[in-house]
Amino acid sequence: MTNVAGPESAPHSEPGLALAAEFPTADRAQWQELVAGVLRKSGRLPEDFAGAPEGKLASRTYDGIEIQPLYTAEDAGGDLGFPGLPPFVRGARPEGVVDTGWDIRVRHQREDVRAANAAILADLEGGASSVWLRLGEGSLPISALADVLNEVYVGLAPVVLDAGAEYENAAQALLDLFAEREVPASEAVGTLGADPIGTTARTGQALPLAPAAELAAKVAPKYPKVRTIVADGLPFHEAGGSDAQELGATIASGVAYLRALTAAGLDAAAAAAQIEFRLAATADQFLTIAKFRAARRLWDRVLEVSGAPAEARGMHQHAVTSPSMFTQRDPWVNMLRTTVACFAAGVGGADAVTVLPFDAAIGLPDAFSSRIARNTNAILIEESKLGSVIDPAGGSWYVEKLTDQLAEAAWREFTAIEAAGGIEAELASGALAGRLAQTWEKRASRLATRRDPLTGVSEFPNLAEKPVAREPIPSTVDGGLPRHRYAEEYEKLRDASDAYLAEHGERPKVFLATLGPVAAHTGRASFATNLLQAGGIEAVNPGATDDLPGAFRESGAKVACVCGTDAAYEEQAASVAASLGADSVLLAGKGNYDGINGNLYAGCDALDILTSLHAQLGVAQ
Repeated sequence: MTNVAGPESAPHSEPGLALAAEFPTADRAQWQELVAGVLRKSGRLPEDFAGAPEGKLASRTYDGIEIQPLYTAEDAGGDLGFPGLPPFVRGARPEGVVDTGWDIRVRHQREDVRAANAAILADLEGGASSVWLRLGEGSLPISALADVLNEVYVGLAPVVLDAGAEYENAAQALLDLFAEREVPASEAVGTLGADPIGTTARTGQALPLAPAAELAAKVAPKYPKVRTIVADGLPFHEAGGSDAQELGATIASGVAYLRALTAAGLDAAAAAAQIEFRLAATADQFLTIAKFRAARRLWDRVLEVSGAPAEARGMHQHAVTSPSMFTQRDPWVNMLRTTVACFAAGVGGADAVTVLPFDAAIGLPDAFSSRIARNTNAILIEESKLGSVIDPAGGSWYVEKLTDQLAEAAWREFTAIEAAGGIEAELASGALAGRLAQTWEKRASRLATRRDPLTGVSEFPNLAEKPVAREPIPSTVDGGLPRHRYAEEYEKLRDASDAYLAEHGERPKVFLATLGPVAAHTGRASFATNLLQAGGIEAVNPGATDDLPGAFRESGAKVACVCGTDAAYEEQAASVAASLGADSVLLAGKGNYDGINGNLYAGCDALDILTSLHAQLGVAQ
């Protein structure tokens, strides 16, 4: 053990431990040399390559941020600040959520009032701390709000409303309920959910901001713990936007509300206190952590130039697990996605987190899925102790660098929106929709080529899975920004396969013409099977056989895929393709041989190939 306490003349110094003191100090150049050696062996780096090899391991986000494989102290930013102080990157409150954990917020929207009330009570009894209600057409009736919240202590469990264009009626119903149940106005807690910008983005029907601001101006003096406005980033996220686009548009919405609120008579501090921000949390753990940290930095800057005092500049954040990442197929995997998203939102400092039930993309949740959703929060707070440390990711060179880069990208998006006349003008002109669509096109391309994999859908699908049936959610939103789910195109193919199965008693299939012993073709046969099943196509694998043409005829398939080694392809691909008598023949891997009509390889457009196969196999779309 090495004593690094200092000179003996310091009698009160305590001995310390120099970790790895017995090993020579490594530097970046040595690491780069080792990386280059590994990449050369894998064929990803030419022998004569000169430069920084880690670039071969870097990736880019949809905002163009380059993610490096290694971060060091040189990448760290400046002063990180402290929780509860500007720029609030480390948290909006000095105490974090150490005492209580974050707010576990559950969403309810079923039209059946009695069933909704029972589900709400079950959630609150099971650990939820606030209730998010979708009201209006196709959801809970505003007129029945008191019945929906029967036996709910609205003075203890905050209620968050989401009524779209009907926010004024919904707000009045909740305020009346406070009075009816004798909740003192000074103690009433909740969010009235006025969000005309978000509603415009959802529906395409422009709503004025002034009525929402006037409502807030009336509420603020009497109900100091009630927020009136929500700046919702989910419409921009679900339209396919990047993290910076979601942040930029949401901050721009907040600025538009600030202007309207101050025009209605509130000062900057009071206006800021009226706004809650809603952002998506995804299964990309580090980007989600960075998003919530960057959002607070951006909002602090906005309020600083607006003249708000430092103590009023903290952002109140509501995280929602991304609806776009949910799948209908193999929905159980959604539990894992939401666990990561919830973890990231909590670590990122969100004040409230809604974990959507794993069946949210299918229909209304049942008791089991609701229980799992709220318990995801509970485990992370109570058992994993995530709330016990303030800003646990703070100081990570990677997280700090990513937070800075994302904040800068989002600020560019925000200033571009402002330069074009603000968020309302950008929505009206379609310019924002166009930028979101461009990002979605890039994302859709990566989904199609499986560079953005979807476990249980585009990767490792299970054709034998039993479908999960749920009561459907009525769709009443028409117009506005599109709403995408990442799995939607693959799931259309799976739906078509299910219809084919119901009609023909079997799934569409492709024969795997495997060359050589099992060990020689297993890798590519497994790859082809995985890809084909992503489109609901069964891969018929005869294994090692000396009579591939006979096995092909016996299978009843029309299309074959040759699977083997490159050497086997050179010798046999053309002859095997000719011998099968198939309508078309694919090759697992890259290669151009006689009789081969297409290739299946990493990075190929799987959706295009699967759609073409459906057409060849007679699967109706």
